[in-house]
Amino acid sequence: MPRPQSLLSPEFILLSGISFFAFCNIAVFYGFYSYLGQIGIPAEWRGLLVGLEPFTAFVLRLLLIPLISVANATRVLLAGLLLLVMTLLSYQWALSVPSLILLRILHGATFVLLVSASITLMVQLIPEGRSAQGFSLFSLTTLLPYALMPPLAEWLLPQVASAAQIYAGVSLLSIPAILLLLAGRRRLAAVVAGMDRTLTQRPSRRELKEDLQRPEVPLLLLVNLGYYLAYSSVFYFIKDFAGQFRGVDVGLFFGLSTSTLILTRLLGSLVLDRFPKLPVLRISTLCLALCLFALARTDSITGLALSAVFYGLCLGVSLPLLNSALFMASPPALRGVNTNLALFMMDAGFFLSPWLGGAFLAAGGPIGGLFIGGAVVLLLAFGLLLAVRPTPGDPRP
Repeated sequence: MPRPQSLLSPEFILLSGISFFAFCNIAVFYGFYSYLGQIGIPAEWRGLLVGLEPFTAFVLRLLLIPLISVANATRVLLAGLLLLVMTLLSYQWALSVPSLILLRILHGATFVLLVSASITLMVQLIPEGRSAQGFSLFSLTTLLPYALMPPLAEWLLPQVASAAQIYAGVSLLSIPAILLLLAGRRRLAAVVAGMDRTLTQRPSRRELKEDLQRPEVPLLLLVNLGYYLAYSSVFYFIKDFAGQFRGVDVGLFFGLSTSTLILTRLLGSLVLDRFPKLPVLRISTLCLALCLFALARTDSITGLALSAVFYGLCLGVSLPLLNSALFMASPPALRGVNTNLALFMMDAGFFLSPWLGGAFLAAGGPIGGLFIGGAVVLLLAFGLLLAVRPTPGDPRP
């Protein structure tokens, strides 16, 4: 069966709904670094524990990429959702460094199963000519939780004994995702059964080697790493940074940035495929670097709010274009593999940033210095984008 031409197919909507409920369970960990301090974890361990979950995903994803295919992704997705419930409930009892190490490793394994399987299915449901729109719409389901959950968690925190009770409570949101998956398994199975065999079989070692020898693929993967190093520095440390402004909680920053990001993607999904992706991506990368420089120098609530809006605007434009550029640079049979390699870079960013950032703060460095570091990394990513050649299907300026 050829690739579906309708973007908003029932299968695409089904996967989007599952991802929304699954990511609600992830978005509550924005304040995990602060939570570790509240339960008495020494400062030198906090950054490592925060980063251990994405580090586990980083290691496992590389091993699982050749094993997860369209044919088995639905089963893997169900296993990931069930493990997520067990993992989130366990945070109530993990109060020591050894127990948290084990739990963060399990959490990382759960996350990689969940996201890798979802992405493997999703990329086969996006029409080639609507890749930027497809990634924009699908990513909204992973972004909405980051707009909703931090403000909700901040409101709930005074009413519970600790953040661990919130982590346990949101595990209930996995139930709708599991029910959606069980209800839609036959529909997804029918779509998979109708796909060409080259799309459903596991890639060979030769295909993987040839894939990484395409110049655009490793360059775009390195750009992904740069983006997530910068993004994770904000995600994990903005709560402590916002704490210096009296009367402000981090929900303000997350609410404004994510709302702007969502609005940008909704509007951008209608037009992004009409513009040349690489030039717009290069400009938005520079703008995002400037935004992080400005955020590091912010000394007022107004400045924090303006930075949040500009930050959301830049991410809303650049991330779907980055995903789309990698999608178009990949052969159809390896699009799921390359998108998972991009997630591998995301895992690396989410591990390295809190680990190095935590060490930087433990040594007495200012939080703003982390955002400046993220801006410098984005400037390096801009340099890499200059070396990327446009794909044949990309509109001309």
